[in-house]
Amino acid sequence: MLVSQLGERRLLARIQSRFEKTNRRHEDVVVGIGDDAAVIAPRRNSQTVLTTDAQVEGVHFDRRLATAEDIGFRSLAVNISDLAAMGAAPRWALVSLVLPDDTEVTYVDGIVDGIAQLAEKLGMAVVGGNLTRSPGPLLVDITAVGEVAPRRVLTRGGGRPGDALYVSGTIGAAAAGLGMLRQSTGLKPGPSEDRADLEMTASPGNVCIDRYRRPEPRARLGVAIAQAKAARAAMDLSDGLADAATQLADASGCGVELEAAAIPIEAAAREWWTRAGLDPVVAALSGGDDYELLIAVPATWRGRLRHATSRVSVPALTRIGTLTKAAGTRLLIRDGRREPLPEGYLHFRAQGTGHRA
Repeated sequence: MLVSQLGERRLLARIQSRFEKTNRRHEDVVVGIGDDAAVIAPRRNSQTVLTTDAQVEGVHFDRRLATAEDIGFRSLAVNISDLAAMGAAPRWALVSLVLPDDTEVTYVDGIVDGIAQLAEKLGMAVVGGNLTRSPGPLLVDITAVGEVAPRRVLTRGGGRPGDALYVSGTIGAAAAGLGMLRQSTGLKPGPSEDRADLEMTASPGNVCIDRYRRPEPRARLGVAIAQAKAARAAMDLSDGLADAATQLADASGCGVELEAAAIPIEAAAREWWTRAGLDPVVAALSGGDDYELLIAVPATWRGRLRHATSRVSVPALTRIGTLTKAAGTRLLIRDGRREPLPEGYLHFRAQGTGHRA
């Protein structure tokens, strides 16, 4: 059955029933899905953090490369990653689905299931949203709301010269996974995969493909860092490490230097790019969809950082560089040589176009 055959009201009721059980566990939800707006009762002595992110078919995802559940999971994950970068615990979400007439109802069920899986894992309530028709691509637009204690909010602009830069987990897996999927399905590759002519089976359990399809936002780590006051600045890696380092440094009025040898590139991604004749350092720095955290930590706060990581030890944090006094300087140090830091993913470029899906 198509959504145009089911109708808006029956589709909404179908979605509402999926979240009813989860939302009943939340005493802070006063009015949930089904009214003109949601009503929530925030906790005392906390600040509310709000973020929104739209996932557009053909830009952020391709239905041929991921399941409906994957797309729903990813759509919520990218929002949670923003909350994590602010040190906020995820609490509530609003979900808007913009659907072409010929969308199958079971496909919508899959998107909703993917959202619900991550929401349930993080203890979130999905309290409302919107359904509307699209004459073009399918779009999943989510607004996520989190909470953080007063004076614990992390921002991009708090860094100072001399602060050490740390990144969580490993980077590059998702970008390599996208290249593997494109190649295995015969889709036209993007500019970063145009030499990747190796055979690769897009099978479950491939760490790179799994990271692309189901990114894990670092919600618990972001909260632990904020609660310990262990970082002066933070940002998530939605558009790549190079982009995050540049934006955090610019917002802080600093320059940035990254050490190529210290960057924790996912081993399978490094092998993929090396065998394809690409520079794995540049590919990992410029590739998006990592959703790890980049934080700036002064030397005197490293004890606080150890306290935070003793509470949340996975993923590990790796020191990769430093903020400098030379505002606007963006350098990669490799084998003792200095080279310009590559760009990350850009939605709008002065020349050419970026592409992610």
